Amino acid sequence: MRVFVTGATGFIGFAIVKELIAAGHQVTGLARSEASEKKLADAGASVTVGSVENLDLLRRSAASADAAIHTAFYHQISHIPFGKRMGVFLGGAPTGIVQRFMMAAVETDRLALKTLGRALAGSDRALLAPFATMAMRPGVLATEDQAYDPTFFAAPRAQTEDSLQELASSGVRTSAIRLPPIVHGAGDHGFAPMLITTARKKKESGYAGDGSSRWPSVHRLDAARLFRLALENGPAGGTYHGVAEEGIPFRQIAELIGRRLNLPAVSKSPKEAKKQFTFLAEFVMKDNPTSSKLTQDRLGWKPTQLGLLADLDQADYFTA
Repeated sequence: MRVFVTGATGFIGFAIVKELIAAGHQVTGLARSEASEKKLADAGASVTVGSVENLDLLRRSAASADAAIHTAFYHQISHIPFGKRMGVFLGGAPTGIVQRFMMAAVETDRLALKTLGRALAGSDRALLAPFATMAMRPGVLATEDQAYDPTFFAAPRAQTEDSLQELASSGVRTSAIRLPPIVHGAGDHGFAPMLITTARKKKESGYAGDGSSRWPSVHRLDAARLFRLALENGPAGGTYHGVAEEGIPFRQIAELIGRRLNLPAVSKSPKEAKKQFTFLAEFVMKDNPTSSKLTQDRLGWKPTQLGLLADLDQADYFTA
């Protein structure tokens, strides 16, 4: 199968590229830089140079492929083109920069997803995209057949699941892959390294309340295999949970970080947690247990990699 992948050199995207190539698929990855071009070429992929802002490029690339996987997303303000970046900084009060950045990233993501989907419409070709388990209702075990929580503060990004459902009705074989807050493995630059950096800076490893809020997790190699299985076998409108561990109490994560950094693990009140973790606080305090039983039953997916705590306990995560 010829597969077009955006975000192809990202932490998750590149693992997907390598998984697909190993399974015999032909992959074309979207690259923004010479370094990204080389990384993809060295892995055996073809390369299309450009960005997700170039909708015509996305349309042509998807139209010439058998399937598309959209993993690109602006996780940092520096990723946004200069003009939009200035709008984020200068478009209102400084206190609104984070919100304006998120809305700009979400809008770019949604336009890219819809562009890819329209290029694939009417053909039963596959389109896959990841979303967050954190958008599910807190405190109850989330399953694949449940809808996301529209009251969650980051729900605007999760609303792109709605876009996939719309595309499924137009002859696109869509799959939404919900991923946990920590997708771990070598090269991780997500929440786990952020928590370690925060602990170093604050001279303590914090957790909210009694630390009982639960975070699901998955190794990126297991996640990549799930993307391949959904690509090959998933019906239109499928929703899957890329979750290996249903819910690790956050206190255990904080205590491991504290032990590795020789720092105390300290309970924080909600007010203190907001100061300690800044924009991560809402995530840290959320109880997000998530099941992948239906995903495993429907696609035959079985996670086999190290669990989060065992992986986090490896030295690479704590190399200064």
